[in-house]
Amino acid sequence: MLFTQFVDDDLGCASYLVGCEAAGEAVAVDPPYAIEPLLAEARRREVRIVRVIETHTHADHLSGHGRLALDHGVPVSIHPAAEAEYPHDPLEDGDEVTVGNVTLRCIHTPGHRPEHCCLAVIDRTRADEPWLLLTGDSLFVGDAARPDLAVGAQEGAEGLFRSLGRLLELPDGVEVYPGHVAGSLCGKGMSSKASTTIGFERRFNPMLRFDAVDAFVAESSAIEAPKPPNLGRIVALNRGPWVGSPRPLEELGAPPDGTQLLDARPLADFLVGHRPGALGVPVTGSSFATKAGFVLDPERPVTVIASSLEEAERAARGLRSVAFLDLAGFVLGGGDESLTAVSLDELESLLAAGGVAVIDVREADEFAAGTIPGAVNLPYRLLPTTDAVPPDRPLVTVCETGPRAAVAASILRARGFDARPVAVGGVNDWLARTRAAA
Repeated sequence: MLFTQFVDDDLGCASYLVGCEAAGEAVAVDPPYAIEPLLAEARRREVRIVRVIETHTHADHLSGHGRLALDHGVPVSIHPAAEAEYPHDPLEDGDEVTVGNVTLRCIHTPGHRPEHCCLAVIDRTRADEPWLLLTGDSLFVGDAARPDLAVGAQEGAEGLFRSLGRLLELPDGVEVYPGHVAGSLCGKGMSSKASTTIGFERRFNPMLRFDAVDAFVAESSAIEAPKPPNLGRIVALNRGPWVGSPRPLEELGAPPDGTQLLDARPLADFLVGHRPGALGVPVTGSSFATKAGFVLDPERPVTVIASSLEEAERAARGLRSVAFLDLAGFVLGGGDESLTAVSLDELESLLAAGGVAVIDVREADEFAAGTIPGAVNLPYRLLPTTDAVPPDRPLVTVCETGPRAAVAASILRARGFDARPVAVGGVNDWLARTRAAA
């Protein structure tokens, strides 16, 4: 049996190559838009990808099923409830896809989305019962799916409760491989661990401790994580006609008029010198694609600002993964506009003098747990369009450790505000200093 897991550490998404080396065939499950690693692994293992199975229509990243279909002639299977507009084979509860000695059996598990399915993987050289379970966006390591991305949160949670009950009918020894790990927006408490077992989750997953549907629904539907802002567009692309391979990324002499500038260089380089109006989201930072997807306008083309071709291409892969496909190209190097970060010591002096307004750019639940006295809570993802920015004073942006504050300051400066970030440290460090002084 061939089994390979691929994890996009930036988005927290997982995809799989499952097959039979003896038969020389494999199935791609939930392929990312960047299909190159799956193709490379298939070549290395000397197998041919003969089918794509989508566990559901993804809402947080662009699928690669169109590239596999158009460029490699691979057919696609998905549950009929997805109402997919591309050519596909229906995959319903109990249906099986077999390659050599390996069978993938569909278990329809609505909740996250109406069409959602899990795949029980059977290696018939070992036994006729499932060895592995690909759970897509239903059961995670230490958590369960959010139910509010396709239907109302309560309706989705009720379906998810029943679906998880079906999965718990499997033996404890069945290994579980989810469609997401920590870093994804699809669950609030999932582990960074890439796999688990039914037995371990039965004992330790807090979302599996509920015997009554009402209690589960109350917990599951209490969603704190924001929805991806381009959720509707990503779903439409993943459900609609196939999306083919991207255009090569071209180097430009200067950014074309009308494009938005995304500076993907390290923060230190952005602070020293960047182009006016550029949004600074370092590709080397955590959750690059998620952050970029929150702050960019999906209706305008993007020019990537980078330090090297490698950095530009890495940024382009991340942008395409969240359906930003209109990339004008990339420009190497920064610009003449600089930005000086604020230290916590300087912030203390500025606040004592009453000369600044502090913007806490974390999420509301983080803000509620403690913040700097007088700070205004405006999550960084809202800053491109909000009218609630204090207009009368210089602004200092702050988060937990610095990265979101730096992104926020770049957004505000692009909008014409006088803003500087606390780029090292943040609210927790401030609170610790306050407690120590007391």
